[in-house]
Amino acid sequence: MGTLLVTGGAGFIGSNFVHHVLEHTDHTVIVLDKLTYAGNAASLAGLPEDRVRLVEGDIADAALVDELFGQVDAVVHYAAESHNDNSLHDPRPFLDTNIIGTYTLLEAARKHDKRFHHISTDEVYGDLELDDPARFTEDTPYNPSSPYSSTKAGSDLLVRAWVRSFGVKATISNCSNNYGPYQHVEKFIPRQITNVLRGIRPKLYGKGENVRDWIHADDHSSAVLTILDKGVIGETYLIGADGEKDNKSVVELILALSGQPTDAYDHVTDRAGHDMRYAIDSTKLRTELGWTPRYQDFEAGLKATIDWYRENETWWAPAKDGVEAFYASKGQ
Repeated sequence: MGTLLVTGGAGFIGSNFVHHVLEHTDHTVIVLDKLTYAGNAASLAGLPEDRVRLVEGDIADAALVDELFGQVDAVVHYAAESHNDNSLHDPRPFLDTNIIGTYTLLEAARKHDKRFHHISTDEVYGDLELDDPARFTEDTPYNPSSPYSSTKAGSDLLVRAWVRSFGVKATISNCSNNYGPYQHVEKFIPRQITNVLRGIRPKLYGKGENVRDWIHADDHSSAVLTILDKGVIGETYLIGADGEKDNKSVVELILALSGQPTDAYDHVTDRAGHDMRYAIDSTKLRTELGWTPRYQDFEAGLKATIDWYRENETWWAPAKDGVEAFYASKGQ
């Protein structure tokens, strides 16, 4: 796999993957990114130009996709509309990118016979009760609860169908919530970090009891590379790092690590259809493919993330005011 096409490679998780690939392999990378508000060419700044090329374009552009597939050895598909609040406000872009875009890529993978890895989310499984000891596995039935998660579920099913019906050489991974560098300030952890850095009180939906299973983006990247290298075609692998934390604890830890009182935050009205708990069982990935996460200490990973946002205000500042204005209009 000498050259990888990484869709959405200027976004949060995709750009972290590009950085990881360049650091840990000899591959070259072509990034295809629409550069919407969530994609940022600055996330790829400083990478060697002889190993990374950024192409601005839409994954639903069949002609462009066809051209790029002819230049690469494998494809890693990160590109997605991914913000739950935005999907509740306007679902259409989620259909265009997550469904039509994935279909377009699969048709190109079929035509060019390229190895294809599809990045998905644990949100396709719905949620778990707070007192339920169970975790999501590869056999958990799909039960999406938002336009975002339902379109991701649909894209997963398309991949499975193209594997079975047309022999596309694809794998799927469903990952828990990522944190780390280059994450847009609309998302939970960077929004609260940048609020603290700006002297704004963090905001917590409802009582903050909702639980997410956190994984550092670099661990997600290493897992994807492992699946590309060792994964069985047609299989799904769940990626998680045993990082279950409720939102209240995360906000309070951000405040503590920033030298602030742990109660210096405000409660806001809960989000519609807010899933209660996600939890990943990554046993299959660990036992069958031999993967283990590097960042198993959430507090240490979060501290490093806070430091990154403190040191890179020029990266996140241009989007901050608009994000806060949007949330203020919704009382959040």
